[in-house]
Amino acid sequence: MDTILHYTDEYFFDIVYAKIWPSHTLVSNVTGAVVSSWPREDFWRINCSVFAITCFFGWALYLITASLSYYFVFDHDYMKHPKFLKNQVRMEIECALSAIPWMTLMTLPLFTGEVLGKSMLYGGVPKTLYDWIYLALSLPSFLFFTDCGIYWFHRWMHHPKVYKYLHKLHHKWVIPTPFASHAFNPMDGFIQSFPYHIYAYMIPMHKYLYLGSFVFVNFWTVMIHDGEFISHSSVINTSAHHFIHHVYFNYNYGQYFTLWDILGNSHRQPGEEQYDKAIRDDHKVMARQAHEANTIEGKLAKPKTL
Repeated sequence: MDTILHYTDEYFFDIVYAKIWPSHTLVSNVTGAVVSSWPREDFWRINCSVFAITCFFGWALYLITASLSYYFVFDHDYMKHPKFLKNQVRMEIECALSAIPWMTLMTLPLFTGEVLGKSMLYGGVPKTLYDWIYLALSLPSFLFFTDCGIYWFHRWMHHPKVYKYLHKLHHKWVIPTPFASHAFNPMDGFIQSFPYHIYAYMIPMHKYLYLGSFVFVNFWTVMIHDGEFISHSSVINTSAHHFIHHVYFNYNYGQYFTLWDILGNSHRQPGEEQYDKAIRDDHKVMARQAHEANTIEGKLAKPKTL
C-alpha cells in the first residue's frame, strides 16, 4: 500500500489537496506550483488517501472482474432457477457497491499500519538463495493461513445464533452470480477478510507479492461464484463446491482448498448434479434444491433456545 500511496500522491493527491488546502507560503522546488498545507506524512491525510484508493480500486476491480465473469463465464441458464430472485443482479451490485466503503473503513487501521511500517511486509530484491526460497514459500504459506482462518470464521457465522445477524445477507443469493462475490453485510466481509490483513502483521512477506495476492484473492472470490463448473478437483474449493455451499448451506466453508472442510467433516464433493448440465438444468432438480435450501435456511434462521 505504501508504494501505491506514493505514486497516487505524486500524480493525483498532491494536486487535489493543493487545490483544496493550498499553502500560502510553500511552493514546489521542481515545478514552482503551489503545494498543499496538508503534508503527505500527516496521519489523517494518509487515512483519507488510503480510504479513497481502496474504495476506488475495490469498486473497479469488483465491477470489471464480475462483469467479465458474468458475461463470458457465468451459466445464464441458472437464472431460470426458482431461487433466483427478481432483479437479483441489480440487487447484488447495489449491495456490493454499498458494502465496499464500510469494509474499507473497518480495514483502514490495518492498511494505514502497513503504510506507517507497522506490519511485517518488506521490500527489495531477494539477494540470497534463502531469500528466494522464502519468497517462493510465502504464497503457499499465505494461502494455507488465510484458508484456515476463513474456514473457521465462515463456519462460525453459520451458527444459528450468529447467522441472521452477519451472514444471512450473502445467502440471500442462493443461486449467486459473479456479482454476489462481494455482496456481503460489511461486517461479514471484514471478518472474512481479516486473515488476509492480519497475516501481514504476523509473518514477513514481500510487499509486492502481498499486493499481488490481494488482487488474486478478489479474482478468486469472483471465480467461485461464476456458476461454470469446469474443474472436478477434490482438492481445490471450486465454483461447484461453493455452489453447494450456497444451496445446501452446511458444507464447503473453505476458500481455496477442501482440506479444512475434510478435517472439519463439512466437505461435500460435487457430483453429477453440478457437473452434468442436463441434470443441473432439470426443473425437478432445481425444485428439489429450492425446497432443501428453504428448509435448511429456515432452521439456521431460528436460534436454538437454551
